[in-house]
Amino acid sequence: MNSMLDRFREAQLPGIARLRKQAGAGTLPAPCVFPGGQRPLFSRALRGSGAPAVIAEYKRASPSRGVINLDLTPADVARMYAANGAAAISVLTEQAYFQGSLEFLSAMAFAEKPMLRKDFLIDPVQVLETAATPASALLLIMRMFPGVAEVREMIDLCGEHGLEAVCEVFDEADLDMARWADAAIIQVNNRDLDTLKTDLNVSRRLARTKGDGELWISASGLDSPEQLGEMADLGFDAVLIGTSLMSRPDPGAALAELAAVSGSRKAAALARHEESLA
Repeated sequence: MNSMLDRFREAQLPGIARLRKQAGAGTLPAPCVFPGGQRPLFSRALRGSGAPAVIAEYKRASPSRGVINLDLTPADVARMYAANGAAAISVLTEQAYFQGSLEFLSAMAFAEKPMLRKDFLIDPVQVLETAATPASALLLIMRMFPGVAEVREMIDLCGEHGLEAVCEVFDEADLDMARWADAAIIQVNNRDLDTLKTDLNVSRRLARTKGDGELWISASGLDSPEQLGEMADLGFDAVLIGTSLMSRPDPGAALAELAAVSGSRKAAALARHEESLA
């Protein structure tokens, strides 16, 4: 039986074939144009929002939960997240298993928050597809690639188009691959994508190996202020939260409760800094 990652990969193949045909015909959409000529930097938004910065996710459905929330539009959620402390927004664009769409990125761009395209991207032509959207970053899942060279090709192509690559890892081998590919942003996924179970011990274990200058995100299984505080104490710069927000009738209010943790920690750190200068 194929693993979930195998199924996710297979679901990408028709889209990749279509994009390659467009590339061959010279009909791929042109890169998105931004005021000032540069995409909003995903990493800058996370580093400037206190620890932990909250990446709030628009997630309509998932294999583990089924339908989560189809009632709120992308614009509804973008407005809620922007008003309630999100440093950035993650947007599920995968269609077959998550009921996502690439069009969600354009629909949420008005909120003026850097956006992460979250999908199962495995081919360079998908980087070009992402470059035509207002996304600031895209997700690369290490164990979906055969080797370091393929990951580095994707990261380099992202750089050519002003995109940042968020390299997702599940264990030490994935982390080694990301580092060999010169990843700057590491996302630790606490969810095993084969069993779909979450375990925060994955973040707890891998956090001990965080390198200087790396930006780290903890994702999946986080739903309480205490957990956010713990992730920040472990050295994570940001957390990505989707299901626990989208499961609530008002994702914005749910986000505000969690984002307050980052705000209070940032205020406390500033107070300590000012006291040290007195």
